[in-house]
Amino acid sequence: MSNRLEGQVAFITGAARGQGRAHALRLARDGVDIIAVDICTDIDAVNYPMGTEDDLKETVRLVEALDRRIVARQADVRDYAALSAAFAEGHAEFGRLDIIVANAGVVRMGPESGDFLADWRDVLDTNLTGVFHTLRAAVPAIQAGGRGGAIVITSSTAGLLGLKNASAGSLAYSSSKRGLVSLMESYARTLAPESIRVNTVHPTAVRSGMTVNDTARELQRQAAAGGSNVISSMQNALPVPMLEADDIADAVAFLVSDEAKYVTGVQFPVDAGFNIA
Repeated sequence: MSNRLEGQVAFITGAARGQGRAHALRLARDGVDIIAVDICTDIDAVNYPMGTEDDLKETVRLVEALDRRIVARQADVRDYAALSAAFAEGHAEFGRLDIIVANAGVVRMGPESGDFLADWRDVLDTNLTGVFHTLRAAVPAIQAGGRGGAIVITSSTAGLLGLKNASAGSLAYSSSKRGLVSLMESYARTLAPESIRVNTVHPTAVRSGMTVNDTARELQRQAAAGGSNVISSMQNALPVPMLEADDIADAVAFLVSDEAKYVTGVQFPVDAGFNIA
């Protein structure tokens, strides 16, 4: 462990599994204590299983195995009161905040459900409003420390190039991920005088519960058979079909470190050349 961020505290959403867990473990290895939240229940319009309470408990176990402290709570980022309360418990335990990784996000894969408005609403409210709630709840704690800090928001390649799909869930996903860029830029400009840096990270497909499930496998089967769907239109320039969560965690660890102390307001792709393919 490098301990290059020893003594700092990070607030991470969507931390039960996938990228959120990878961020928690990567930052813990760098000496960071963790405030972790996850919804830990399924969302109606999301047609793949979400992380569970047991997944969040496993994140706790893995962080503690690295000899770091963690406060983990179940909270829905769409519920500002619940999210704020969960963050407040962690902040009371640690007494400081230095890093925010606003990572929680969902997508509706494949065909629309019977309620396309719910598809739109559930994705947009989680991905965009949920990040607004996260920052609104936690940014004042970084400001109060007077030490500066770093915020990374998980966007997507779809936040730079819209998906080739006009279903309500896909449109909500790409619209929300593009909206995060504007949110990031506003916060970056506002917080720069306080030495608080704000950036978005834009992954291509990452191996996680969002991409490795029955729904995704069926879409991949259809695409391999020559069908046209959201999967068939996605291809990286580098010869890798999917990244690992640790690949994104390494980028986030860089963005919150002193190695990136003058990097703010940046759209940081980790996309295997997706946007040049």
